[in-house]
Order: sequence, then C-alpha cells, then structure tokens
Amino acid sequence: MKIAIYGRPFAKQSIEFIHKFFNTLSSKNNELYLHHDFADFLRRDLSFHPKVEAEFVSYKDLSSDFDFMFSIGGDGTFLESVNLVRNLNIPIVGINSGRLGFLANIAKENTVIAVKSLMRGDYEIEERTLLELETDNNLFGEFNKALNELTIIKKDTSSMITIKAYVDGEYLNSYWTDGLIISTPTGSTGYSLSVGGPIVMPGTKNFIISPIAPHNLTVRPMVIPDDKEIVLKVDGRENSFLATLDFRSKPFDKSVELRIRKANYTIKTVKFDDSSFFGTIRNKLMWGLDRRTIEE
Repeated sequence: MKIAIYGRPFAKQSIEFIHKFFNTLSSKNNELYLHHDFADFLRRDLSFHPKVEAEFVSYKDLSSDFDFMFSIGGDGTFLESVNLVRNLNIPIVGINSGRLGFLANIAKENTVIAVKSLMRGDYEIEERTLLELETDNNLFGEFNKALNELTIIKKDTSSMITIKAYVDGEYLNSYWTDGLIISTPTGSTGYSLSVGGPIVMPGTKNFIISPIAPHNLTVRPMVIPDDKEIVLKVDGRENSFLATLDFRSKPFDKSVELRIRKANYTIKTVKFDDSSFFGTIRNKLMWGLDRRTIEE
C-alpha cells in the first residue's frame, strides 16, 4: 500500500508508540511518504529516522493513488490533513497522540491493532460532508472548504454585529450577536455544541446555524438540509470582521457577501468495527452520564 503520514510534535514520552507504528507499517512492505515538517520533528527531537520513500510538503505532492493518510495528533491535526487531501479521495486515519479526539479517535496505545486491522481490510469508509464558502474576492484562496464549520465573528470591537441570513434566497433572520457558526454534522460536536447547538450524526445531510451570544433569547440554533445555499451579509459599528474555516481565519469587510453551500466532494474517514458515533460521544463528552446508570 501507498501511505502518507502527517503529524504534529508530541511529548517525548510517547516515542514508543511511534516506533511501533512505523515498525508495523514497514513490516507489511508498504510505501511510506512522510510530511516534511513531521519528519524534521522526528529526526531533530526524537532522534528517530524512519525509512520512507520520500517526503511531501503540500497537496500538490500527493495524488489519488495513495491508499491512506495517517494523521497523528489531535482533531486540529486531522483538519490540517483535510487541507492536504482535499479532493484526492484519500481516506484519513486519525491517531490521537493527545487527549480528547473525535476525528482522531484511535488511542495511541491501540495504534498497532488499528494498523493490523487496516492491513487486513477490517474497516469501513465513512464519507464526511464539507461546506464551501464562496466570496467575490476569493477570501480563502484555492481551498475554500471546511470539514467542521464556518464561523463569522466580530474582530475589533466589543459591540455586537448584525448578520443577515438568507436560505435559498429567502430571508431567515437578522442575528444581533457576537458571531454565527455554520456547522456540518462533523462539526456539531465542536464549536457549535459549545454555544448550544445540537449533536448531529455524521451522514445526516444537514447544516447547523448557531448564533454566538445572541442579543435576542428567542433566537436558537437551526438545522437545515445541506442542499440549501446560505447567504450572509454582515454589518456593525466597525468595518472589519473575521471569518474562519476550521483552523484558518481571514479578515473581511462589510462589502463582502458570504455564500455557503455543500462542497461537491466528501472527505473519506476510516472507521473500525469497535468504534461508533454513539460510543464516542458517550466516552468523550460523557453524554447522557447519570450516576444512577453507572454500574458498581
């Protein structure tokens, strides 16, 4: 198999798992390609020199003939992997070298088991929706997609901003607020959840519109089908606002109209038999935890 590996620096005490990870992959005669920055970290900080075919730097160095990409880090690392994979249809395998992880949901102590399951073909592919942001000034350049969410927030003022929202050309609401989140189902357990948005299962083909600290208490998060186009127009006392797509952010002014729709391709993620969305939210979020249901 042809495998790309991307990661972020992690604590030195975790070096044992990275040795086992590379040894297991190498023993299966896979072709390994390592991200340049991660390779530098392994060599410089851990004195580890894994045998690889080559190094890569960006999306342009990869191709659709890669079988998998491993993301080693947390959910932020996974989102950066999405930026590398884009529309190449390379399934991403998320290994969690930190603490909480929804996307990077393979614990480092289970890495070898996961790799062996992958090599045997004991896995499923899940497709995750991306949202796409379009603006006349091409605000985010050549990659205007997000796996988790688009967020619009105030930038240089303590005053609220006004965000007019339209769905398929029909006026929805004027949000007097600190900001607005447009989330995919994948992102429903992230920023959207922290402002009171619902948990939505992946694959349910929805967008979630969640206001951040709205002035009107009657305004609540809303779930809409993801085949709708959302248009946002932002105004406020200041002229500068901030838009984020996952981990990337750009300033913009009130002349910019933001058009959000579902992207025309999905991100492939790897799911193993022993993992489930319901299990993840119970274990990671303590969702539904009740002392009366805890077994002695």
